Amino acid sequence: MIYSNFFRSALQAMPVYAPNKIAEPAKNPVKKEIAAPPPLKAQKEAPTAEIILTADGVLSWTNKEREKAGLPDLAPNQKLTASALAKVRDMFKNQYFAHESPAGKGAGDLAEAEGYDFILIGENLALGNFEGDKALVDAWMASPGHRANILGSRYKEIGIAVGRGIFEGRETWLAVQHFGFPVSACSKPDENLKIGIESFETRINNLGIQASALKTELESEKPQNRNEYEAYNAKVEEYNTLAQQMNSLIDQVKSIIPVYNQQVKTFDQCVGVE
Repeated sequence: MIYSNFFRSALQAMPVYAPNKIAEPAKNPVKKEIAAPPPLKAQKEAPTAEIILTADGVLSWTNKEREKAGLPDLAPNQKLTASALAKVRDMFKNQYFAHESPAGKGAGDLAEAEGYDFILIGENLALGNFEGDKALVDAWMASPGHRANILGSRYKEIGIAVGRGIFEGRETWLAVQHFGFPVSACSKPDENLKIGIESFETRINNLGIQASALKTELESEKPQNRNEYEAYNAKVEEYNTLAQQMNSLIDQVKSIIPVYNQQVKTFDQCVGVE
């Protein structure tokens, strides 16, 4: 006997999840830039015995110039200080005055050798017996390229080294400024967001597999009696619960993906790949 007065519960529509593409930060995102104006030689020199240059003094006068321009102070960085000192020593040792050493090494190479991960590096060089720290910074400020480094709005950190030694047969001073805009200044995308998105998508996929299998099973069934109808409707309820769970997860992941993708875009723009 067919119990036609029993009704089959309605199936909800199978949720469809077409995931938005999750953006990936560039694998090698940093477009490394080097700002290196022609090295500066002192036009007016004081007697060598009267000259004392200090890294602290050069930093102080450099930041005074930035303050006058409405820019934040540059923070001393140990790695950049080490790279600047390495440059001073190398120029005295190998008797050259240039941004690139005889071995082909420049400011970027020196910074990387100290473990400084940068987006932008600037290098100011000076040779001669300047009258003091202020006179040295004033000379750099009078040179457009060196001034651009001192007032560079992207720079966050600096390393300074000064040294006295024999260069081309006479006692003189060499000064180096290494300006840096580190990769760490760019906020990286929240890895926990990405992990959360991937977790949501895995759960959605697993629920979809269960729901699809259950739907196929339901479509093949033709209940004929009370027990069969009750069993059928129980499966429908199970299927609909899966569909509701999927819809909830889909709504959540759709709200998270744009947030993560915007973080990736902002990071890529910061490091210069967009």
